[in-house]
Amino acid sequence: MPTIREIQPKDDAQMKAILKFCLEEADLALPGTAYFDPQIGELAEYYAGVARSKYFVAVAEGDDDQVLGGCGIGPVADFADICELQKLYLTPSARGQGLSKRLLAQSIGTAKSFGYRRMYVVTDTKLPIANKLYQAQGFTRLPHALADDPHDGCDTWYIKAI
Repeated sequence: MPTIREIQPKDDAQMKAILKFCLEEADLALPGTAYFDPQIGELAEYYAGVARSKYFVAVAEGDDDQVLGGCGIGPVADFADICELQKLYLTPSARGQGLSKRLLAQSIGTAKSFGYRRMYVVTDTKLPIANKLYQAQGFTRLPHALADDPHDGCDTWYIKAI
C-alpha cells in the first residue's frame, strides 16, 4: 500500500511531471489552470512558505522516491475559515485504488488541525472522475468560483464543511 507523507524537495520534479501529464491528458494545459501555476516546479518550498498550508505525496510501497501523486491544502484569500484542496493528481497506474480518497482524508484532517471549517475545490467538467470523487465525498457544487480564484480556466467549483 502506498505511503502518504509531506512533500520533500526531491519530489518536486516528479510531482510537476504528474500534474502536467494529467492536465495534458484532459486537454487542460491552458492558462487559468494549475498547469501554469508558477510554483509547480517547487511545491515543497512553496507549501513550506505559506501559513496553514501543506502538500502531501503518495509514494510507492518500499520506494520512498517513487511519487505516485499528491495533493495539498492552502488558504483562500478573504476567507479565514476556508481552505482550498489543491493539485490532486495521480499517475495512471495509481488510479482506481482509493488513493485519491486517502489523500483527501489526509488533507481534511490537516485542514481541521489548522482551524479551517470548510474546504473549497476547483476542477473542470473535463475531469469527470474528479467530479464524481468530490460529489461522493460530500462536496456541494457552487454556481461560481469564490472571489479572487486564480484558476479562471476551470469551470466547476465545490465546497464542503469539514
